[in-house]
Amino acid sequence: MMDETEFWELVDDAREAAEGDPEEQADLLVERLAQLDPDSVLDFARHFESRYNRAYRWDLWGAAWVLLDGASDDAFDFFRCWLIGQGRHVFEGAVHDPDSLAELLDDFDEEIDGDGEELGYAADEAYEQLTGTVAPDPGIPPAPSEPEGTPLDFDDEGLLAERYPRLWQRFRG
Repeated sequence: MMDETEFWELVDDAREAAEGDPEEQADLLVERLAQLDPDSVLDFARHFESRYNRAYRWDLWGAAWVLLDGASDDAFDFFRCWLIGQGRHVFEGAVHDPDSLAELLDDFDEEIDGDGEELGYAADEAYEQLTGTVAPDPGIPPAPSEPEGTPLDFDDEGLLAERYPRLWQRFRG
């Protein structure tokens, strides 16, 4: 069984080796996962998916909206993958207090940051490489159909600036 610490170590090692490039990080993660056994890859997938679901929150979507200057459903999905890719400290901090991303992120380049779509597929790719078959469903509870918390009006810039004062000042001010 892969525990939470091992999960985050794999994420962190790949990010550091990729120097923060999410696509490169995903490629490295596939390589590293493909050196494990299929059950460990599925464990990794479960850890990833449960955090991905946990980050399905209106307040985090608002933070992504500020960082990315707008975030569609798909963009928010890829943002959540990217956020997991940033490691435990940033992920947990952001879920607890999305505005704290203003301090947690060293740098944010809209060209490459905030989109971790490829990270979301890393476990599936590694599993397929190892077994030649499609990864089974990870068997964890599905994400809620709506994000957790209270919906926000993303078009109200005044509201966003008020709700995310540190993010707004750093990235939009």
